[in-house]
Amino acid sequence: MTPDEALAELKAHIEPGRAGQMAAYHKQNREVLGIPNPATNDLTRTWRQSLTVEERVALADALWQSDIFEARLAAAKLLTQARIRPDDAVWALIKRWLPDFDSWAIADHACMAAQKRLVAEPGRLDEVEGWTRSDHMWTRRAALVATLPWTKQNHPKPAELEARDRILGWAASYVPDRNWFIQKAIAWWLRDLSKHDPDRVRAFLAEHGAAMKPFARKEAGKFLPKDRPGDQPPA
Repeated sequence: MTPDEALAELKAHIEPGRAGQMAAYHKQNREVLGIPNPATNDLTRTWRQSLTVEERVALADALWQSDIFEARLAAAKLLTQARIRPDDAVWALIKRWLPDFDSWAIADHACMAAQKRLVAEPGRLDEVEGWTRSDHMWTRRAALVATLPWTKQNHPKPAELEARDRILGWAASYVPDRNWFIQKAIAWWLRDLSKHDPDRVRAFLAEHGAAMKPFARKEAGKFLPKDRPGDQPPA
């Protein structure tokens, strides 16, 4: 499948009047076609089944470079799959996208693809740690969004607990950053973790909660019981 063929299939699902609404909601200056997400999901699922890994990487690269909103979403969805072998080229492409992140929807879709590759090879967390020191806010944010799988284990193995604590350290280093998206990412990570490891979230909030923005502190503790120490920020 060529990039032009893929774009033609995407454009066949344009809904009149939708592009303006989507551009406003997602605060996009790039071209937005007006394609509903389920249609993009269906197309990329079909493409994943019919293309080799090498072909998928090439198509995802071309779609991303088009700089069309839905094409970038489709590029990320093409690479969002747990089992991809070999996956080094997939991981390399996702990393090349990082400097292009400039809005949450595109960044989050790409981070979902990154999540799969990190779970497949946790050693890549060493590379992600470098993202936390980037001058690019969206790259720093991606370090938390791409590592959300480490919030979800109910019975984590020692290596998973070590990774969890490592990422919590990254989150702690972000607390002084007042950017809304960074604070939201901290809250997102803690909120998801609180469903599986509330004690770690309580400990984090006891130490750092008072320094977080109020909305982020509230969001982080959303699912914590309200009658335990650490559930309120220090006075």
